[in-house]
Amino acid sequence: MHITTIALIISILGLISSFFVVGIIPSIMAFILNILCIREEKSIRTVRALAISFAGILLPIVMYLNSFGLSFPYEKLKGLNAISQIMYDNYGRLGLDVSFMVPNEAAGENTELVSENPDGMYYVSDGVVVDDDGMHLDEKALNNNAKENSDGAASTSTADDIALEIDPNSIFESIDSLDESAKAENDYGSDKKGASDDDMPSYGGLPLGVRILGQYFREDYHNCNPILVLKNETGNDCRFECLFTARDGDGNELATSNKTVEVVSQGEAFVLEGRFDKRLLNGTLPSMYEFLVTKRDPYEGNLYDGVSVFGEIVENSAVVTAQNTTKKRAKVDAYVLFFDGEELVDCIWMIPKNGGEVTIDPGSSAYIRGDAYYKFDRIETYYTAYEAVGE
Repeated sequence: MHITTIALIISILGLISSFFVVGIIPSIMAFILNILCIREEKSIRTVRALAISFAGILLPIVMYLNSFGLSFPYEKLKGLNAISQIMYDNYGRLGLDVSFMVPNEAAGENTELVSENPDGMYYVSDGVVVDDDGMHLDEKALNNNAKENSDGAASTSTADDIALEIDPNSIFESIDSLDESAKAENDYGSDKKGASDDDMPSYGGLPLGVRILGQYFREDYHNCNPILVLKNETGNDCRFECLFTARDGDGNELATSNKTVEVVSQGEAFVLEGRFDKRLLNGTLPSMYEFLVTKRDPYEGNLYDGVSVFGEIVENSAVVTAQNTTKKRAKVDAYVLFFDGEELVDCIWMIPKNGGEVTIDPGSSAYIRGDAYYKFDRIETYYTAYEAVGE
């Protein structure tokens, strides 16, 4: 077989395998071979093979830059190896479903699609029936809630002996700042079981391309919080806004809560949390809640790929560490979900910082530590990162 033909075959195979990143190696070999061929035979055939091999080299380089930029490979939230992470980032941004690459992400996803309309929204519900007579609770869901409530709600808690390293100027309040009488009155303690009700009936609307990964409802001494874990599969980076509404058993509005997530990368998961003060609910839990999520183009520059965030358990606390590998000042919004088995018992919004206005300086790291009200055995960490404007 003529050497030019061999070079062409290797070039084509290298280009095909370059879609899986590893093709850069045979493409480099083919490129060298094609240079030798073109020195001996200047023809369209040798130029074509040279161009194919060059494309096979260029494609993995572009994919790498899209995933890690100009930095060395680093571990992202998904915990994938470098090649898998490159494929996950690039094909996810093209709108392809790559959740199978992260086994834990594909498991347990259960979204009930109720209806779809031409306005780019679809609606989901859990335990809520909508018919000609209006909206009411499913009898089964109502019985489940009654059973949960009859078991008794555990009081709020956190460890008495945890020394939190929180900046005095932090916007977060340390549980240790509570005096001993308040702790005794509220029965705090890290051995307490969380008062969570993940079977709380809910319904709402989501933009097309947004998928529910998890729905939770948790409470503490002061608040009760519906929590959505969503995934952006719209094909674009988006800003998401959500209106949560707490309702009684007849569907009457009790209170509302707004939440905004500044910028979410295509293919990434994020958290929306509603907060309802129990004082506004007369000290009782709502019978159901609704959510309405909308999307728009983000205002800030996305730095997700240039910022790494890690959450880990240290004693009875969660420590979130963020590393800003970019040349820009970054803002990081991290959510840590605390689980006791499969039950969500707490959710904390944490903002690591080492600069003014809760930002992270270019090329630096920052951490923040916080503790849950309740006993937990694992955490999940979700984050967004974007450019700090006007700093």
